[in-house]
Amino acid sequence: MCGIMGYTGGGAAAKIVYDGLKRLEYRGYDSAGISVLCGNEIKTVKRLGRVSALGGLLGKMHGGTGIGHTRWATHGKPSDENAHPHNAGVFSIVHNGIIENYSQLKAEYFSDENFLSDTDSEVIAKLLDKFYDGDLTSALARVCGLLRGSYAIAVMCAKSDGFAVAKRGSSVVIGYGENENFAASDLPALAGLCKNVAVLNDGDIALLTANGVAIFDENLQGVIREIVPNPATPADLELNGNPHYMLKEIREVPAAIERTRLSYAYVESSVKKAMEGVDRVIITGCGTAYNSGLAAKRYIESFARIPAEAEIAGEFRYKNPVITPNTAVIAVSQSGETADTVEAAELALSLGAKVIAVTNSPYSRLTRCADVVVPVEAGCEICVAATKSYSGQVTALYMIARTLAGSSVQSSAEIIAPFPALCAQITESEDIDGLADMCARSYGTYFLGRDIDYAVAQEGSLKLKEISYVPSEGYPAGELKHGTLALIDIRTVSVFIITGKSLAGKCANAVEQVLSRKGKAAVITNVAEVAERFKGRAYVVEIPSCDEWLSPLVSSVVLQLLAYKTALLLDRDPDKPRNLAKSVTVE
Repeated sequence: MCGIMGYTGGGAAAKIVYDGLKRLEYRGYDSAGISVLCGNEIKTVKRLGRVSALGGLLGKMHGGTGIGHTRWATHGKPSDENAHPHNAGVFSIVHNGIIENYSQLKAEYFSDENFLSDTDSEVIAKLLDKFYDGDLTSALARVCGLLRGSYAIAVMCAKSDGFAVAKRGSSVVIGYGENENFAASDLPALAGLCKNVAVLNDGDIALLTANGVAIFDENLQGVIREIVPNPATPADLELNGNPHYMLKEIREVPAAIERTRLSYAYVESSVKKAMEGVDRVIITGCGTAYNSGLAAKRYIESFARIPAEAEIAGEFRYKNPVITPNTAVIAVSQSGETADTVEAAELALSLGAKVIAVTNSPYSRLTRCADVVVPVEAGCEICVAATKSYSGQVTALYMIARTLAGSSVQSSAEIIAPFPALCAQITESEDIDGLADMCARSYGTYFLGRDIDYAVAQEGSLKLKEISYVPSEGYPAGELKHGTLALIDIRTVSVFIITGKSLAGKCANAVEQVLSRKGKAAVITNVAEVAERFKGRAYVVEIPSCDEWLSPLVSSVVLQLLAYKTALLLDRDPDKPRNLAKSVTVE
């Protein structure tokens, strides 16, 4: 949830850490702070608000080692006091995660001491100061042995060169430079700074100095972690003339679809082998990833005629799921670090299921536990709301379903081949300003569809409420008359997605029910008869004709643009919606 950045070397640590935090701000932006080792003294600045609030405070922070943090609050409200870093004695620490036993640790070791913050993290700094005997790594290992929960920790000590990191649950990436080294929560922070990276395992502790990196396991035995090329590039972080990352990333949907469909050929045989003998499939994820799973359920059942379920990962992992060796679990996560999804995947593995990871992150916790990894080649996604990664997920899940049904990768790729151009056509030409104005003025907006369109309705609703804060829900269109119709009046907007000809007539009847009750209606369709029927009576958005099963790739782009434009009308920040962070690494 929070972003961590660390640097040690001959450069200006404060500036390097500050720039890294700016690139990590999608992970949290309610407060930020930086500590720098200046000689034998640690200097710290931290403020409520975004990373930019620190910009004018760094002038006197001269030193070659620093750590920083951009926060998404879990314990303690956003404030200067609760912002990281937290200091105690000769230590300064930043922490991502949740320490579940922090209150017990405070009661046991510091019952008579005052704490300066309401966070669970400050106890880490105080424990380090209590146990330090001249060896930073041994003190950190002892403290980590007491912690229960998830954590990525960066620690700086005034009596030690460089800094140390430790992880369990939350992610830490080490960056290898020339006479300088880095650590960060996520790869974008390291774009352009280093050519090679390594991902730490749970329980690892690493000591970074300008001259090298030493990695230890939880028993302080030296270990080697694979060093791989850094896939993040500065170009990933450029806006390329776009006013916001969200719009830039919507415009990158075509490339995400194209790269994902092409890369699938390299993993098709592994997917096929993993799926041998499978008689039931569970797709699990959270938020947008779960919504892509709703589409995947229909693909798998329709193409392969195998029972499939879409499960919210946070529910699945606690429901004592029925799993057999013939069950396949497809775990979907943009970051590959989503706590509930990773825990669900690990639970499924422990119960004997085959696990297939669908993720946009090649070096993640999810990829390390899965039997097979199907890459989503969406590239770096900075906006909190998922756009191009959703399109990549739908593409990858469609390919998996076709493999399960016995189709060749070539035939599947050929079916998808026209869609990048179709999506590009929408991103550059679709005019939905009037519909955005209707949604911005509405008391509530409802997204409705049938079959595969219902899966898209759920995602459209999520996009609108997370970016614009307009109350919204997604419903099966057939359920309208079973309760939802009570919500409809002149203050509401109902957005219907109609791309399936077989159910178009029934969906059109639902539109009529809304109009007859003075509700405002919009219809997103590629069915000519439907478009003609509602012209002049509803707001009609015509999208290109396409393969019905892959229509979510097209219709979802319209809904992403709708959320974006509604947010702008309401003066919301589409890249950084309130209370949300990109990578949810805690429960």
